[in-house]
Amino acid sequence: MPSTITFFPVDNGDMTLIKLKNKTTILIDINLREAAEDEQDPTCNVIQELKNRLEKDEEGRPYVDAFLLSHPDQDHCRGLTKHFHLGPLDDYDFEPPEGEELEIVIREMWSSPMIFRRASKNNPLCDDAKAFNTEAGRRVKLFKKNGSASEGDRIIIVGEDENGKTDDLKAILVKIDEVFNKVNSKRNDHISMRVLGPLPIQDDPEEEDQLGKNRSSVIMRFSLKADGLEDACLFLTGGDAGVYVWEKLWEKHESTPASIEFDLLQTPHHCSWHSLSYDSWSDDENPQVSQEAKSALSQVRDGAFIVSSSKPIKDDENDPPCWGAKKEYLSILESVEGKFFCSGEHPNEEAPEPLTFKVSKDGPQPPSKKSVSIMGPAVNRSSTREPRYHG
Repeated sequence: MPSTITFFPVDNGDMTLIKLKNKTTILIDINLREAAEDEQDPTCNVIQELKNRLEKDEEGRPYVDAFLLSHPDQDHCRGLTKHFHLGPLDDYDFEPPEGEELEIVIREMWSSPMIFRRASKNNPLCDDAKAFNTEAGRRVKLFKKNGSASEGDRIIIVGEDENGKTDDLKAILVKIDEVFNKVNSKRNDHISMRVLGPLPIQDDPEEEDQLGKNRSSVIMRFSLKADGLEDACLFLTGGDAGVYVWEKLWEKHESTPASIEFDLLQTPHHCSWHSLSYDSWSDDENPQVSQEAKSALSQVRDGAFIVSSSKPIKDDENDPPCWGAKKEYLSILESVEGKFFCSGEHPNEEAPEPLTFKVSKDGPQPPSKKSVSIMGPAVNRSSTREPRYHG
């Protein structure tokens, strides 16, 4: 089976699963709503859909090899304490209460101390975010004590913390702009990850404050291999990063745009206008796009795809998802014959289902036209898949 990238329909929230050819799984965010578990509710049962795609260990426990939390907003970590095992594996409950299922084991956490630091200054953390942070702290302490960690205790720190607080964690620290290819402490020849954010702490207090208010998130580009091609699919995801973050990213990478090019983009903040503009979509008479932010999100390769993990996008004043933002993403795709998808509209609004892209040497391949409702021009994917930069 080829490697796949699946976007789950979780309303205005994120939940994405990368499953590699060798069955390694990387989960990015979750938004597990209780309505999805109600058999009388038409909401997609995404927890069951997720478990159907996961492997089980020798003890019969479902697991993900790595879980990346882009940032600690509730719509990115909802359901963590209910559906995932937190704490030592020795405490795993093999006999859950009646009506409940075995919890999912997180073999390795990928966490950024900066996103928690910035978030806590601007918004109170929800209970699931606090639980994630507590579990991350437990794993860091174990590493400091033992110099290594077992499966279920492992953690990768994404980006340096302030005031040298991560200086003694170099063995588990991935700095901004570094590329790594270990998942659950093992080298993986099917994927590599480039860390683009969160942007490091700024010397200017006003700039640092802006980064916090713009929903500082982990920004990561995954490079998936297929049929011997190292970068068969470049997948870019950035949580809820706002316009100021994307402007700073373009300022940094304008001279090296290949660092942020993609075949598949998950729209920041559920197709929010505020990832592209400082203006209000509903209140301003003529809201303007930041060309710098749009340039950062425009480094597309031929036949690229953009996915909005959100509710259906309507021609109205809602934000997110925002009709105006969708139009900007469509304009980005136009010159490369790309396509735009919305998870809340696949294959239709009444009964959305997980949206899965298979990875081949020709890049990410969406579901067949018979089973999807798509927006955007028809794709004629180039076999060479040359990047076409916008800016």
